[in-house]
Amino acid sequence: MTNTAAASPHTWDGHAKGSSGYRRVLAALALAGVATFAQLYSTQAVLPLMAADLHISAADAALSISLATIGLAVTVLPWSFVADRIGRVRAMAFGIGAATVLGLLVPLAPTVPVLLGLRALEGMALGGIPAIAIAYLNEEVTKIHTALAAGSYVAGTTLGGLAGRLVAGPVGEAWGWRAAALAVSVLATVSAILFLVLVPKQRRFRPAPVQGFQGALRTLRGHALNPRLFSLYLQAFLLMGGFVAVYNYLGFRLHAEPFGLPATLVSLIFLAYLSGTVSSRWAAGLTTRFGRRNVLLAGIAIMSAGLAFTLLENLAATLAGLVVFTGGFFAAHSVGSGWTGAIATTGRAQAASLYNLSYYLGSSVIGWAGGLAFQAFGWPALALGVIALGLTTAAVTAAIHGGSRATG
Repeated sequence: MTNTAAASPHTWDGHAKGSSGYRRVLAALALAGVATFAQLYSTQAVLPLMAADLHISAADAALSISLATIGLAVTVLPWSFVADRIGRVRAMAFGIGAATVLGLLVPLAPTVPVLLGLRALEGMALGGIPAIAIAYLNEEVTKIHTALAAGSYVAGTTLGGLAGRLVAGPVGEAWGWRAAALAVSVLATVSAILFLVLVPKQRRFRPAPVQGFQGALRTLRGHALNPRLFSLYLQAFLLMGGFVAVYNYLGFRLHAEPFGLPATLVSLIFLAYLSGTVSSRWAAGLTTRFGRRNVLLAGIAIMSAGLAFTLLENLAATLAGLVVFTGGFFAAHSVGSGWTGAIATTGRAQAASLYNLSYYLGSSVIGWAGGLAFQAFGWPALALGVIALGLTTAAVTAAIHGGSRATG
């Protein structure tokens, strides 16, 4: 976990695809993804059980997700500056360790306010992972393979989120949501330990000079005013918000008539994440042939088409649509998250942090607000609203990145 190595960062191009270092980078970050995303969404598979046990509404139960993602969103930028000083790996280790401890306390929360407070703190600790992981990839992997590595990392995060939800669903059905939260936290603890064992030493990192508040603002303002980066931040906000809203409230729909599914079966909807595991890597590979913009637009079109199928009151059509929707979302996300590092030539950690800030703000705000639409007007209002968000994103992306294949 040291920050430097004997080799000069100017004479080493990074871990190449196929090397042992490349495999260790991807394995370690996949484990970090498990620890991060299993914890972040640990209550999502048991929201109906939580709502019933605590006598709260669906939207109130979803606050356990929204407050965690808000906590993550407000700390991704501070964590990026910490990582610039102490190193990417050390910052990720501190964040993942703190989050694991907090996650183990969540099942012991005596009241709803304490529960939500712990979830917010857990999210704040997890802010030290997603953006820093992308910056670490851009520094430690050869440039030609960074898009593929980013896609592989996103694929790993889908497995992490899936693992947490698949653990939580059956455990929650048998022993309640508190036991489910504990089981996910134990999974995250094991993953965090394995991450620390596998992650390679940093070889291209050098501590950034202290910028001061004004310097930090200049860096952030430069990224925010870059139209190409801004379009990616808008994409992250709208698409992630819609994605989380769908998964937050589809469980409630499947519990109700005409479906009437039990919690264990509803938790299996998260197997749709496997389509994202495949599509994120597949989309990253396609960018070299068709360009990032075109692949991103295709991902948005696919997720919108899939969500349209969930409007049918047919279980097979709904589940098939969810699989297509999920695959399309992760294809778009893998392209967008990796693209920030390619566009930003300086302040990459901050550029990636702004993407993640937008991503998790969308998760928090739209993920919660979708519940208001669902409770007031039903599933069609939520699904059509999310499709509208996707079309808005596609229009902005096409306008700003139009006229070229936008490969870089």
